Amino acid sequence: MCIQQPPCPSADSPDHAAARTIVIHPEQGWSMLCNGVIVFDDFGELLPRGRAIPPSRPGTVSTAVLV
Repeated sequence: MCIQQPPCPSADSPDHAAARTIVIHPEQGWSMLCNGVIVFDDFGELLPRGRAIPPSRPGTVSTAVLV
């Protein structure tokens, strides 16, 4: 599916999330990578053959408030 050189990692490879983004829908909370993986804003993923990877939002970052 990828036409990049060198080709992006396949959806089955461990580094599949490193593929290039080809469709972005921030208003709906998802993007599609060139290998067919759909990545959601909560870091969940849907692989081309229907396998779901649950969300894994990183820990919260505390911010300082200046008064």
